[in-house]
Amino acid sequence: MRTASLTFNGKLNDHIDNVRKQHDQIIDHINLDEVTKAEWDTESVDKAKALINDFSEYLKANKDEIQALSIFYDQPYNRRNITFKMIKEVMDKLKLEKPQLAPVHVWNAYAGIEEVKSDCPKDELTALVSLIRKVCGIDEELKPFDKTIDENFKRWIFAQNAGQHNRFSTEQMEWLRMIKDHIVSSYHIELDDLDYNPFDSKGGRGKMYQLFGNEMDSIINELNEALAA
Repeated sequence: MRTASLTFNGKLNDHIDNVRKQHDQIIDHINLDEVTKAEWDTESVDKAKALINDFSEYLKANKDEIQALSIFYDQPYNRRNITFKMIKEVMDKLKLEKPQLAPVHVWNAYAGIEEVKSDCPKDELTALVSLIRKVCGIDEELKPFDKTIDENFKRWIFAQNAGQHNRFSTEQMEWLRMIKDHIVSSYHIELDDLDYNPFDSKGGRGKMYQLFGNEMDSIINELNEALAA
């Protein structure tokens, strides 16, 4: 034991101490670094702006050829007539001609240069509609279209109740919410849709007529218009 301890003489101890000091990391627990603002670097911001510009230019270049884009740009009153099939047409053409402009890429580009409170919707058609509305100037803030529909639905119900408390019964409200949910997924509702899921299991168009009477058609038209606003 004594022989082993003699090897750790003064010079060796000094050497070990110097090596330890060189590798020590001083941690300041008082003056902590503060992140004041997280930003993309300039090159990333420029790429994001270029991608958004390419997307915008693509929409404008095709607005006379694709019906949905023509309506978004030039026929605001007809937004209530935009269907799932029309949006799918835009998506299919975009994928074929400009796959780099996929909605998730454009959405992330916006998130890199301005405040976007929501992640890109998982449904690419919902994301596409949201982006088109943003580019066309319909929405100042980029947000999922389903949230826009929810907000418009609440606004419409509030307007219907103005001057009269709870215009609609509980069962009527259930149907109105089903219509709203259908518009979220299909962007539009027609009378024939009442013959299919989920409406058919609740009595279909006959049940809706029983609940709303002669107002049935006008309510469907109003919701198509109000929720697409």
